[in-house]
Amino acid sequence: MVISVPRLVIAAPSSGSGKTTVATGLMAAFASRGLAVSPHKVGPDYIDPEYHALATGRVGRNLDAYLCGTELIAPLFAHGARGCDLAVVEGVMGLYDGAAGEGELASTAQVAKLLRAPVVLVVDASSQSRSVAALVHGFASWDPEVRVSGVILNKVGSSRHEEMLREALDESGVPVLGCLRRAAQVDTPARHLGLVPVAERRSDAVDAVGAMAEQVRRGCDLDALYALARGAGELSGAAWDAAAAVVSSPPPPLPFPTLGAAPPDPRHRPERPRPQTPDGLKDRGSGLRAAPRIAVAGGAAFTFSYAEHAELLTAAGAEVVTFDPLRDEQLPDGTRGLVIGGGFPEVYAPELSANEPLRKAVAELAFGGAPVAAECAGLLYLSRDIDGQPMCGVLDVSARMSERLTLGYRDAVAVSDSTLAVAGTRMRGHEFHRTVVEPGAGAAPAWGVRAPERRVEGFVQQGVHASYLHTHWASRPGVARRFVERCRTS
Repeated sequence: MVISVPRLVIAAPSSGSGKTTVATGLMAAFASRGLAVSPHKVGPDYIDPEYHALATGRVGRNLDAYLCGTELIAPLFAHGARGCDLAVVEGVMGLYDGAAGEGELASTAQVAKLLRAPVVLVVDASSQSRSVAALVHGFASWDPEVRVSGVILNKVGSSRHEEMLREALDESGVPVLGCLRRAAQVDTPARHLGLVPVAERRSDAVDAVGAMAEQVRRGCDLDALYALARGAGELSGAAWDAAAAVVSSPPPPLPFPTLGAAPPDPRHRPERPRPQTPDGLKDRGSGLRAAPRIAVAGGAAFTFSYAEHAELLTAAGAEVVTFDPLRDEQLPDGTRGLVIGGGFPEVYAPELSANEPLRKAVAELAFGGAPVAAECAGLLYLSRDIDGQPMCGVLDVSARMSERLTLGYRDAVAVSDSTLAVAGTRMRGHEFHRTVVEPGAGAAPAWGVRAPERRVEGFVQQGVHASYLHTHWASRPGVARRFVERCRTS
């Protein structure tokens, strides 16, 4: 299979340069021309893809070489971009910034190379003139395999400022494809974990995306950018497919480093071989076994989710339905399992606490042994309380806000058998929170984590698997398969 979707990677020298404004504006501007635009985000971030989805009308998808492995980047890209006229990929941090201590791994530059895509560099020009040429030259020449093919100047102060910048860049050999003036109306509000999600400010977010699109239309050469995208090299290989991934459940394509001795825990034992096709999948389509209904938390308090998770659950034979813990007083009828991803329960703690009927329903389901997968915000929701506000009380822990930001990729190994994995299963994950739970691990911890310090964390309790660690199930499709099978048999 040959993948030939026109594509651009929008990168920058550093965070705060305007990548999200430019990438989202380009997506919306091209979509308004009638193009089917596929939105992508390098890295683990959940919030930017929400704005991308608003701009394009399509699901925003992540391309994370650390969480998923380098060999899944092109297949996941092709899966999201299938049938599209253009794909726009927003980078992460600075162009060459990746996982700490891992070289180029998970950087925008690496993803651009894996996708054979041209890079457009967004430069915050607010405090420079001729120096911009040296900056662009350095980024363009640092890695010859990275094609820095154009520049968009952001936060330009005046016509004279623009003229000086363009004159300097004439000598760099990298064309200027856009020039955006300062515009406060396209700014998006942020708080302790980044931008405020779309679900919390949808009307204002629609206006902001519209303003981004208009600014890009006025300041960028869309025809030149589309021509550049059409010059992207062809990719060979098949698009990722959830059904095929679930059936085969191959090991992650990125070799995971050995973690050494597992964290000290008597329950740790080597991974046992699992059957390639569970009995539940053999009967799919036969009508003999009903699809278990799995409820997935959504709404303003739980906005963090990778689209591939629901796709894998569905492919494994589940019926996936969503519910809003802020509004719904009961779980969907017939719920056999529960997935509670990330988000901001700390922001909505009073409202979540006030919904006592749902809290009791969640606790009853969990204490009844039903499979529950909870990540970060889900962990907090299952706790006794968040800063004194009562939560579901499934876990005997208390959560509180902290001044310290916990952020970074993690190598992890499952310490305890759970509804997601057998002990010894290795995965990669990401932490991003300003809360702490006390204690940080249960009698049966979820994960042993190697860095930044060796520790155990999370909770395995009956059917519950709760942890701060965000994981991408495309790297381990067997996680979804195992979870659905437990929902079917519990």
